[in-house]
Amino acid sequence: MQLKKNIKVGNNLILFLFIYSLIIFFFTLKINAEINLDGNNTDIKVLDKISSKNELIKLVNDKEFIYKDLAIKSIKCTDSKFDDNPEVKAYIQVRDLTKKDRNNVFVFNGWMFSSSPSIVPFDHPVYDIWLVGCY
Repeated sequence: MQLKKNIKVGNNLILFLFIYSLIIFFFTLKINAEINLDGNNTDIKVLDKISSKNELIKLVNDKEFIYKDLAIKSIKCTDSKFDDNPEVKAYIQVRDLTKKDRNNVFVFNGWMFSSSPSIVPFDHPVYDIWLVGCY
């Protein structure tokens, strides 16, 4: 008596293992990409228009930093360094500490982009802020 091998079951098992390994591979890539793209620190430059001096400031996300008359806070920072055209963007809140008016709390509250700071400009008579990096 001749025994027949079940070839279909073997092919299905190979296909199942291949699909399972692809799912694990892409899930691992997604987790690594999320970890690498979101930074915990934000680098900004502040220009004092009166003295014409600029200063690099390293912000820790979700912590407020006092720079002269400004209170600067970075909420989130992302870096797309894996793209062909890398873009650094950060959600930043800036308060002017000299203003006592509680109706206009933030001088700037929004996303700031490193490649094009004029999309949502930071408008202040004494200081200018632009985004440098995220890590």
